[in-house]
Amino acid sequence: MRVAGAARRRKETGVTSEAAPEPRRPDPSALLAWYDCHRRALPWRAAPGETPDPYRVWLSEIMLQQTTVKAVAPYYLRFLHRFPTVERLAAAPLDDVLKAWAGLGYYARGRNLHACARAVVERHGGRFPDSEAALRMLPGIGAYTAAAIAAIAFDRPAVAVDGNVERVIARLHAIDEPLPAAKPLVRRLARALTPQHRPGDFAQAMMDLGATVCTPKQPACILCPWNAHCAARARGEPALFPHKAPKTERRLRRGAAFVVVRADGWVLLRTRPQHGLLGAMTEVPTTPWSEDFDARGALAAAPHLALPRQNGQSNTRSGIKWRRIPGVVTHIFTHFPLELVVYVAVVARGTPAPGATRWAALSALHGEALPNVMRKVLAHALDGVAPRPHNARLSPAQAR
Repeated sequence: MRVAGAARRRKETGVTSEAAPEPRRPDPSALLAWYDCHRRALPWRAAPGETPDPYRVWLSEIMLQQTTVKAVAPYYLRFLHRFPTVERLAAAPLDDVLKAWAGLGYYARGRNLHACARAVVERHGGRFPDSEAALRMLPGIGAYTAAAIAAIAFDRPAVAVDGNVERVIARLHAIDEPLPAAKPLVRRLARALTPQHRPGDFAQAMMDLGATVCTPKQPACILCPWNAHCAARARGEPALFPHKAPKTERRLRRGAAFVVVRADGWVLLRTRPQHGLLGAMTEVPTTPWSEDFDARGALAAAPHLALPRQNGQSNTRSGIKWRRIPGVVTHIFTHFPLELVVYVAVVARGTPAPGATRWAALSALHGEALPNVMRKVLAHALDGVAPRPHNARLSPAQAR
């Protein structure tokens, strides 16, 4: 009867583990004890005994979406130095926010960050609401982020399930259903574990466990406070979980980018449309990015520049000489990979910028709201272009 009952429970929950007996339910207090000894020191995390700052928690959670802790930490510190409060962030121009965000990727987050700060100031007097429901009403805050802020900043018993938590739960229960279909089940099982006592610390402990012990490859099961309760470990195959559905093929898009350098050390830039991919970010002129791009006709889309004015007149037959830089720039977006061929032209000082474009000093490119793909383009182009101020060079690290 016990075997039948256990099998029935596994069938009802969707958790299957026929190769090993069903482990006992793990004890949340064991994980909290482990966390008290092994918690990560993160720049946005309150020290033991300190009250978390909701602004810092929110800022870190937005930055950490689709990005690693290692990559976020230096950006977070620079951003916090520039915008130390939600009021300062709300009052800043969007372009300044995007410049500070440049390099973190997923640029809709930067726009939503600014919109959310303004909403917190305008609707809530500069204080973040402390419930999941109210947090979800703010721009850029979805189910996970609302739960994370509610738990970490306000110690609410909210269930924040990120990739680390998904992995821990999938292994604890040896969930055979692949992700993302298994997400509702993972969330239910995570909710069943969440204690009423110290739920904020528990949420962070789950994240730390997945990040440092229950890692994607070669998990350190011997160090896990829940190893006796893990069904995947009992099977002898923890690294096989969670199962993931095969990724759909992402079609390659291609295009051309045009880097125009003025002889006195300026480069031609423009701002992308407010909405859509890389909205409101800065770029060099490009063709549309498409699956059927034909490089043979690329120069027809190059910016049309006139010679500097002479005797009050400008010569539109500038005879610009474009040089194609060998190789291509590659970049991976969430939904598609991109390849760009790069053309470079050097024009005389005083050349006027065509409509909807502007000149920017090469020495000040670090302060522009350039997404990573454009930093790659400029690094690829400027290595072979003169004249160029010494400090205009974009290093490979800046171009990532």
